[in-house]
Amino acid sequence: MNFDHVYIPGKLVPDNYLQLGLAAQRSKQRSFKELLEKRKLPENGWSDKQIEELVHLLASLDSNNYPHKVGLGEREARIACKLVARRHYNFGHGIGRSGDLLEAQPKAAGSTLLARLTNALVLDLFRGIGLPSCAGCFLVPMCTGMTLTLCLQSLRKRRPAAKYVLWSRIDQKSCFKAITAAGLEPVVIPCLIQGEALDTNVDLFREKIKSLGVESILCLYTTTSCFAPRNSDDIAEVSKLSKQWQIPHMVNNAYGLQANDIVHKLECANRVGRIDYFVQSCDKNLLVPVGSAIVASFNESLLHDVASTYAGRASGSQSLDVFMTLLSLGRNGFQLLIEQRSENFNYLRENLKKFAELHGEIVLDSKCNSISLAITLASIAGDQMERITQLGSMLHMRGVSGARVIIPGQKKTIDGHEFVGKFWLALQRPKSSVSDCSGRNWNNPRGDRQIL
Repeated sequence: MNFDHVYIPGKLVPDNYLQLGLAAQRSKQRSFKELLEKRKLPENGWSDKQIEELVHLLASLDSNNYPHKVGLGEREARIACKLVARRHYNFGHGIGRSGDLLEAQPKAAGSTLLARLTNALVLDLFRGIGLPSCAGCFLVPMCTGMTLTLCLQSLRKRRPAAKYVLWSRIDQKSCFKAITAAGLEPVVIPCLIQGEALDTNVDLFREKIKSLGVESILCLYTTTSCFAPRNSDDIAEVSKLSKQWQIPHMVNNAYGLQANDIVHKLECANRVGRIDYFVQSCDKNLLVPVGSAIVASFNESLLHDVASTYAGRASGSQSLDVFMTLLSLGRNGFQLLIEQRSENFNYLRENLKKFAELHGEIVLDSKCNSISLAITLASIAGDQMERITQLGSMLHMRGVSGARVIIPGQKKTIDGHEFVGKFWLALQRPKSSVSDCSGRNWNNPRGDRQIL
């Protein structure tokens, strides 16, 4: 409540005492006013109490929280359990309307304001960390994989005759299943072996475009954040192909906001070529519960295609999580997290190299990967490859999560497509393996090259 326009008699409280309290109230109200009018991320994070006060204020604008409300319709945001209502701060209407995530709701002014303000703060964050050309973005209350599917479905409306998605292979299920879930046909572009790492096969992209035909290709699909020893895709070169052949280009940027070099690659790729959509995970980059992603584009009009592809209304819970987190961190807080992550990664890499040397192992050289590390496990494996899987369980039991131990030559089938881990580089030892500290399915210890 704003007391500035309320007459409070001196009999209730002395005026000089009252003015001290009102001064504190005005400072807080200025913060709210500045946030709503400028739609910019605060430089410094807010206190929990201040965030909650604003959230309660926004929730009071939704019709289910009107004191005189008698709801008779189907969408009245009725919540039976008080614990659930408290958990969601009495927001119950969700976001979007009539199958459009960006539409306003007549019964939910507060929820609409929350969703749009969250999107504005995320855009301000994007531009502030090195993506000044980003034209727009919005939060989708679905995981990264399903959000990529949503983008593919929106592209399908623009290119109804196209059925192929040219996908630079990364051994991660959700990236691939995003294609099949959209009812499209994946064309896998295997990576090139460059030294000890795997790089984008740009030439094969070019060959497939020529052989399949431009009209039959829905989009080119690349990934920035991946699992060592695979490097980040060369999105600049792929974006040039996209621009040259006028084929949409979608980038899976799941972890990418937290890495300065990846952010820089996105901005540069847009300058030299074409990127239609880039999608990032909220839980990985903004440290909120799993269940939401952000679609961004350098062309704002393309975002409306994705928003209107969503069927029905959507949960507003994820927008609330991101909104509160951004206000809690502020611009400086998020920047500090980026710096700490970079320092921690460098610290881990240097010490992992020292550890590897002591045990006759090698940290693989994937210079264009700033989020993941891989180390060989030849001395542990010996002739019994299955033994190395025990290391993964031992680490997990000791509270070390995020590491994954891989046995060379594994086969995986995803939606009828078989993937073979056929690439590894043999040491003088009979066999070897890799522990991927961010964890997926590539194997290539240093030594004489051998393709199995």
